[in-house]
Amino acid sequence: MKIGFDHKKYLEMQSRHIKERIQMFDNKLYLEFGGKLFDDHHASRVLPGFQPDSKLKMLLTLKDSVEVLIVINAADIEKNKVRGDLGISYDDETLRLIDAFRGVELYVGCVIISQYQNQPSADKFIYHLNQLGIKTAKHYPISGYPNNVKLIVSEDGFGKNDFVETTRPLVVVTAPGPGSGKMACCLSQLYHENKRGIKAGYAKFETFPIWNLPLKHPINLAYEAATADLNDINMIDPFHLEAYGKTTVNYNRDVEIFPVLNTILERIMGESPYKSPTDMGVNMAGNCIIDDEACKRASKEEIVRRYYAALVDQKRGLVSEDTIAKIELVMSQAETSIDERKCVKACMERFEATHEPACSIELADGQIITGKTTSLLGAASATILNALKVLGKIDHDIFLISPSIIEPIQKLKTQNLGNNNPRLHVDEVLIALSIAATTNPISHTAFKQLEKLRGCQAHSSVILSDVDMNIFRKLGIHLTCEPVYQTKKLYHK
Repeated sequence: MKIGFDHKKYLEMQSRHIKERIQMFDNKLYLEFGGKLFDDHHASRVLPGFQPDSKLKMLLTLKDSVEVLIVINAADIEKNKVRGDLGISYDDETLRLIDAFRGVELYVGCVIISQYQNQPSADKFIYHLNQLGIKTAKHYPISGYPNNVKLIVSEDGFGKNDFVETTRPLVVVTAPGPGSGKMACCLSQLYHENKRGIKAGYAKFETFPIWNLPLKHPINLAYEAATADLNDINMIDPFHLEAYGKTTVNYNRDVEIFPVLNTILERIMGESPYKSPTDMGVNMAGNCIIDDEACKRASKEEIVRRYYAALVDQKRGLVSEDTIAKIELVMSQAETSIDERKCVKACMERFEATHEPACSIELADGQIITGKTTSLLGAASATILNALKVLGKIDHDIFLISPSIIEPIQKLKTQNLGNNNPRLHVDEVLIALSIAATTNPISHTAFKQLEKLRGCQAHSSVILSDVDMNIFRKLGIHLTCEPVYQTKKLYHK
């Protein structure tokens, strides 16, 4: 994919801008981090050149000034809410985040449990964190939040929350997922800081929508497609337009909450430093786009992928028809359609020819490789092997993995482990290939091609298993599926 985003410029410009924002206040800034600090694959897909950990690398340029607070909603712990892209619960994701921050030597000061009401699961998680030596704090529900400003900015509102003593100028407030209460956490800390005579400030870091791109730019439309189930809508920031006469883009929730948020800031700080939601933001991503056409093309592809993902989620009962209709509207606004995704047509043609589940991969050079279901392999596994053969310039008829290796694995699965499906999943195929590569030079050549699959597009004629989807994700292959199960069973885990 053609590079459209200057990663190096982004690191330099973004870190400089955040330093300038810290200096606006009493050398203490609470920075609400929206989206994902780690593994921001959406940003890397729509901004080719943006790396999934670009925001983390930017923070590392400020490492000695950074302290991290992680906010998790007690209700999400109680519901065992799961992060969809990783398949792990929010409490486990909190632990993963702490490990990831510590792994790059970023200081995690505290985990804040928001909306705490003595939930048993929250109490258990707090105990677990404390046993691990991690400090915790509790924030409580406030009646009438966010509109009852008088109560909120009082000892019976923010005043009831535990105050976290922070020691560094830049306090990054992040969370395992949306709805965790990051903004309320920042405002609560501001209240307590100002009571102690520290004129701390607040800012927001959201990558999308990109404020200085047009409202209907494909990058901003791709964000609407990604959040279709949340009813987020991009809109012109009316406060910024009125204050400065300039058109900028924000999203509906920030625009709707701004008058209330501004009033809260005025009550806490004496006067608000901001005239618009856009003013609050610090995102410089829009200034680092170096090839607008490449980003538009990548964003249109992302919108189509989001459409297929929503169709699958609808089949699983996770989203409504309204979500599908919204993404269809976004596709229309972006002037794209499923016909733009070349691997779809190739996959479905193979499916119609064989009447068996099929799969396809579009390689970086535009070649499209397909695979079908066989007695030994699922279609996804066959397609991966076929693609590796093409990349390694290996004859299609050569076995990369001998049937004599595959058959014992099948027997293990069905006879010893109780699986009904004898065909090898992608992870099992890759393990078998790695073993074959130790003695077979041709298999070794194929195995070395795996990295070349990163960034490729793929499509399946049926909904793949969670195992296969996860391996495609780890390989960096952008997969979509038809909203059809391979069998008529009701349980598909």
